[in-house]
Amino acid sequence: MKNEIQINDDITVGPQPNEAEIGQLKLEGFRTIVNFREDGEDDQPITPSHEKDWVVAAEMEYLHLPVSMMTMSPQIVDEFRDKYQYLPKPIFAHCASGKRAGAMVMMHLACEQGMSGEETLKQAEELGFECDKPELIEFVKSYVDNHSHVG
Repeated sequence: MKNEIQINDDITVGPQPNEAEIGQLKLEGFRTIVNFREDGEDDQPITPSHEKDWVVAAEMEYLHLPVSMMTMSPQIVDEFRDKYQYLPKPIFAHCASGKRAGAMVMMHLACEQGMSGEETLKQAEELGFECDKPELIEFVKSYVDNHSHVG
């Protein structure tokens, strides 16, 4: 699949996979698929329920945690962070393009590593995440600054 970004050995972020790509992810050793897309989004090749069926058929774990720019909140990030620790690794996390998924993953890892919001944005940029949404940039920075365990 193109446009995927491996964050570390445990998690890779990318765009939504189709049925064949889900099978390929299984062959590559992924054990969990996390879908951050909301049901009914534009240009959605498969619904979250169809995706779940394919992921389960491929004998992987599936987590659907719908989030949009309108619904992104500290509570949703906290929910992802709570569930992350129990998900079988490695994980393939996606939304439509990978931006929301990238933001969610980067916020989790930054908080675990005691990074600041600015450091998180810099690392995300170095990994290849491009964010053209100022409100998402501000949310990431604010969440990390308020939840990171520095020192």
